[in-house]
Amino acid sequence: MQWSDDALDDLERQIVHIARDNPAAARRVAKRIRETGDALADYATGHPGRVGGTYEKSVHRLPYILAYALSRDDTVLTILHVIHTSRNWSPDDWPE
Repeated sequence: MQWSDDALDDLERQIVHIARDNPAAARRVAKRIRETGDALADYATGHPGRVGGTYEKSVHRLPYILAYALSRDDTVLTILHVIHTSRNWSPDDWPE
């Protein structure tokens, strides 16, 4: 399992935003998101994504979605984006 640069940037932006008001909460959120990503490496659950060739996994009890893709031979899972569900993305603007 690997994290794309975009996903790492997404995660950092989210955590920095939360940490401004509550550093402890930011650490908990970061941990939960990382654990969800790690679990995908063991068992790729989720549903087909809004962008062709991708999948999406909700982070349990948090307003985040991990968008990910599998390699052609299903041996490498790459987390592409960490998306906050409150963002009002139109279908054409959904992160790829």
